This record gives sequence, structure tokens and C-alpha cells, in this order.
Amino acid sequence: MKRGIVVLCLCAVALAAYYTTDRWAIRHTMMTFHDVLREDRNVTVDVAVRRDREMQAMAEMVELPVAILSHGNTVKNTEYSFLTNLFASRGYLVISVQHDLDTDAPMVTRVGEEYVGRRMQYNRGDFNIMYAIEELKKIYPNADYRHLTLIGHSNGGDISMYFARQHPDMVKKVVTLDNLRVPFITDGKIKILSFRSRDPVFKAEPGVVPDDEICAKAGIKVVRTEFQHNELSDRGPDNVKSSIEAKVQQFLDENDGPPPSPVPLLVAAAPNPANATEAGKK
Repeated sequence: MKRGIVVLCLCAVALAAYYTTDRWAIRHTMMTFHDVLREDRNVTVDVAVRRDREMQAMAEMVELPVAILSHGNTVKNTEYSFLTNLFASRGYLVISVQHDLDTDAPMVTRVGEEYVGRRMQYNRGDFNIMYAIEELKKIYPNADYRHLTLIGHSNGGDISMYFARQHPDMVKKVVTLDNLRVPFITDGKIKILSFRSRDPVFKAEPGVVPDDEICAKAGIKVVRTEFQHNELSDRGPDNVKSSIEAKVQQFLDENDGPPPSPVPLLVAAAPNPANATEAGKK
């Protein structure tokens, strides 16, 4: 009798895990690497992954899609949990890169120069992403680093778009939250979703966001919101984050299909009631 109750409890837990993929199932790990080619520059990443998908990848059952998130200026790489958890819950290996260090010189804006003088920061972001990928290949070899999804807010959105321009064969999708400097890719080969704020201070440079006709031809989705530029992170109100999550989910459904279901590991391990009955008769 007691054994039957234990089995029922295990099945109930397994079924709960099967039908709910909540944030408790996502593991976050902070890692810091040292790039010797750049004077041992620290490259810190927060890695988020769904535990069951991580186990499947370790067993070489699946290859994890990879998403790389780049933060905005003065915002930390850990301040986009609503997005990292969303992508991780869909089975992605999510790598949130800390691009800016306290020892870095402050960014400046030089009007009239390409990317208003921020090419140095974009190149540094490019190097950070490539270095993080090479290091994480050693830890998560069963992940798809050939078809990346890039996510970025503000300056991080520009880093994402710049990286996609430099390495178009490595990038499958780009999601930006109000990037202001680097023009969109419009050849239609990379799927793009971009959220635009309605902010009197933060305005995109001319030519960054294509017009409606070009967006339609290239398959670019532009979501014009009523939100403020600085609300597009964990610092923003819940309604802003919920609205962004819903649009991102729709975008991923259209391009990836539905997310994978959790694996009911405990159900697979539980005794078969029919076999147990037969065993009792012998």
C-alpha cells in the first residue's frame, strides 16, 4: 500500500513537471573568462538553460539553439531576466554577455561620424560575443552556434545588429529593443523583430529603421510602442514586459514552431502498474 502511494506521488510530480515549464526549471550560471589576446580582459556571461534540455544535450539527444543577449548602456547583463527566461523556457541556451567593465572609458557621441563614434564599442562587443562562443563550446558542445539568435537593448541592440552585419552566416534571427545607431539588415536572410519606444529623448539615427515598404519586402517586424526607452528591461513595469514577451513568443512560434515539452523523467522510471500486478500473481 505504501509503495503504491509513493508511486502515485512520483507520477503526480512528474506530470506537474510535464505540464508546467516554469522558471524553477531554468538554471542560471555566472561564468567569467579571461581573453589573453586582449590583456586578460574579463568576459562575464550569465548562462540560462532549461534543466531538462541541458540533460538531453549532455546525453547527445538534442542540439540546443543558442540566443545571445547584449545589454544597454549602464544596464547590467542580468537585468533582462524576463527575456532570458522566456528563451530558456523554449529550450534555448541563453548567453547574456557583460560588455562594459568599470575600467572602460565612458562612451561618447560624436555627431557626424559613423555610428556617432561608437564603432569601437561595437567591435569590442563583437569580440566579446565571439570569445564567449568559443569558451562555451567547451562546456556546451551540443549547441548550435552556427544559427544564432541575437537579442539586444539600445546599445546592445546595435551590437547585435553590428554582429549580424559582420557575421551574417552565423545569425538566424535578431530581436532588438530600441537600437538607435546601426541600420537594420534588409536582404531578408535574417529574421528581425524590433520594438521601438516612443521617447522624446532617445531617437533613432536617420536610416536605422527602414520604412514600411522595405520592412514588408524584407520580412522585418517593427513594433511601435508607447513605452519609454529605459523601460525595456527588468527595470520597466510588468505590463511593458508582458507585452514584449507576447510579441516575442509570437515571433518565435512563427519561426521556430512550438517550444519543446518537458520530459517526464519520473514517469519513465516509475513501475508499470500492470507489470506489478502480474509480478504479484507469481
